Amino acid sequence: MARLIVRGGEPLRGKVRVNGAKNAVLPMMAAAVLTRSECLIRDVPDIRDVRVMIEILKDLGVKVRLERINGRRYLSLKAEHIRTDAVNARLMKKMRSSVLLIGPLLARLASARMTYPGGCAIGPRPVDMHLAGFEAMGATVVEKGGQVTAYAGRGALSGAEIHLEYPSVGATENLMMAAAGARGVTRIWNPAREPEVDNLAAFLQAMGANITGTGSDVISVEGSDVLGGADCGVIPDRIEAGTYAIAAVITGGEITLENVRTEHLRAFLAKMNEVGTEVQAGRDQLWIKGPERPRAADIRTLPYPGYPTDLQNQYLALSCIAGGTSVITESIFENRFKVAEELARMGASIHTEGRLAVVKGVEQLSGACVEADDDLRGGASLVLAGLRADGATVVRGAEYIDRGYMNLVGRLRGLGADVTRNDD
Repeated sequence: MARLIVRGGEPLRGKVRVNGAKNAVLPMMAAAVLTRSECLIRDVPDIRDVRVMIEILKDLGVKVRLERINGRRYLSLKAEHIRTDAVNARLMKKMRSSVLLIGPLLARLASARMTYPGGCAIGPRPVDMHLAGFEAMGATVVEKGGQVTAYAGRGALSGAEIHLEYPSVGATENLMMAAAGARGVTRIWNPAREPEVDNLAAFLQAMGANITGTGSDVISVEGSDVLGGADCGVIPDRIEAGTYAIAAVITGGEITLENVRTEHLRAFLAKMNEVGTEVQAGRDQLWIKGPERPRAADIRTLPYPGYPTDLQNQYLALSCIAGGTSVITESIFENRFKVAEELARMGASIHTEGRLAVVKGVEQLSGACVEADDDLRGGASLVLAGLRADGATVVRGAEYIDRGYMNLVGRLRGLGADVTRNDD
């Protein structure tokens, strides 16, 4: 396993530019399967999940070209010929977002096959709502031995009324993509409202789909038999922005985040204010100054626009050194406190029970050898804790962190952190 060695004690200072959003680019890449024409995606982050998705798309027969022009990364995808309706099982186990290909494949080829996807070990994330939506659009779905096969009985999907039991981001995106290539109008009730859903909608609209209602109670998608190419940028990664903001706060530092959309971070920034952080928002910039020691505050993760679950583990690390007791409620995933045991190795005082964590802040954490343990955001939280800890913290499993953070070591070092990497 790759290891990160973090020596704490230095307040972070400087500027860091936020990359394109992991959770936005992956569904856009999947959507390129809907058309034979070339699609161009701008500001693509160089992260492990993007590399895995590229491998999957190449295996399907998609022509892929990645270029860097004036510091920006451009990804060209042309799915003129799809050679199979089956997503590579070996690659699918590496990344949960691979499930987003079933909707585009079903719309394009009238059939799709996949195994259950992998990804972070943060509890069950069933695809039941995805499959039920496809069935509402006229598909037949068969599940057997960990394999899912879906096919359109009459050769094409049809518009439908789909009611989601929960505003699932993945289900909303998968059904939007399937609906973009279906006949007629599909309405998705109780959809996810995350900014990444808006970004996907803009990409699909550029391809020729007619989509309205993102950010509301119902999304309407009027499909097209012939979708064209698209040229679309990826929004800044609000989770990466929040992670670096917490890095500044936990070290008592002062940083400026560039290429950030503060409107996507309102719930998060409200909580940063509550713990004593100074925040100033400018045009595409965010200035963060952490207090000498943050105050304790409670959070509850919620679907957007609530506090994001993908920033819960990072806040957990912050709470470990806050003054007072914080109560953290995880309402999205049932197993997202796995990292608490690793933080305890560093001297944190955390009691977890089900979806609840009670954290009594301590004056100082101590460096220790800890495991990212197949958890992207949990791994990032251990790095944050190491930035505040006394001595050296060794975070094993850095490859899991690579799934969502581009050049984390280099960017933290650019802010003054003492972080190195060992891939032996």
